[in-house]
Amino acid sequence: MARSYYVYILANKYHTVLYTGVTNDLRRRVYEHKTQPGSSFTSRYRVNQLVYYEACEDVRSAIAREKQIKAGSRQNKIELVIGMNPEWKDLYPEL
Repeated sequence: MARSYYVYILANKYHTVLYTGVTNDLRRRVYEHKTQPGSSFTSRYRVNQLVYYEACEDVRSAIAREKQIKAGSRQNKIELVIGMNPEWKDLYPEL
């Protein structure tokens, strides 16, 4: 069975803070962010709304994509989100 990996972007309530991560279990990882053990950064800034994600075929491509997104400008991240989720709604309930 092939395993999926995901690159995702979380935002805070006002979309002023964005966080990019990678995981092999998107539902579990976002749940962890929402219930606060996610990471110190996301806990501190209350970054817990899933606003963007994409699937990758293997862990290497997922990590490479995460680095590419992180290296990009804030505007590039905003454009990714708007391209998938123009209303910036929390996508977690749809997982």
